[in-house]
Amino acid sequence: MGLFGRSKTTMVEPGAALPGRAQEINVAPRHAVLGTPLKGPFPAGVETAIFGMGCFWGAERIFWEADGVYTTAVGYAGGLTPNPTYEEVCSTRTGHAEVVLVAFDTAATSYQDMLKLFWEGHDPTQGMRQGNDVGSQYRSLILCSDETQRSAAEASLSAYQQVLSAAGHGTITTEVADADAAHPFYYAEDYHQQYLAKNPGGYCPDHSTGVACPVGVGISVGTGSSSESSAEPRATGTSQ
Repeated sequence: MGLFGRSKTTMVEPGAALPGRAQEINVAPRHAVLGTPLKGPFPAGVETAIFGMGCFWGAERIFWEADGVYTTAVGYAGGLTPNPTYEEVCSTRTGHAEVVLVAFDTAATSYQDMLKLFWEGHDPTQGMRQGNDVGSQYRSLILCSDETQRSAAEASLSAYQQVLSAAGHGTITTEVADADAAHPFYYAEDYHQQYLAKNPGGYCPDHSTGVACPVGVGISVGTGSSSESSAEPRATGTSQ
């Protein structure tokens, strides 16, 4: 526990969560980089994924730069408070994590490809933090829209744990949960959307482990089969 109350790394109890509000936060109608709609309904063949991987500014850019991504948005999910503000989420009294909503074209990419970007884009072993960003809002999180996504997410976690362990890293702390009507995605304030495009010199730490994820490059997610199951983990960058 912190000196003046509950720790920022302790999940808030439901009875202590902030009440929030019924009014949704307004955002621009279109993506500042891709020019596509920020909100659905999205075109046929476009599916969505939700990932929490620390500060959502840099995380969002990873996905909008990826092939096959239709649109992205930052927001809050996984918690209790309806339509929270950024300040409320930072208080850790909402239970929400900072997350990225990714809408991707299944004809051009796949959920497995999105999972690969997720795992390689942060350090999923750090618990309630990413580097110097400490608090439950920075936890690693995958919210699944259906059983197919959940199965793929859980299989990818198992696969990535193997290569992380082989490279000397710790245990993955990523939470895998359902995204449903009771636990929706809430859009963050407009100034957070595509923040690093609007502020090129903005805060963007790299907390990736530098260990490549086998998802999408050798392991058939959900079947356990692999054409590269004995391959050594490959470094993809420098851990910070």
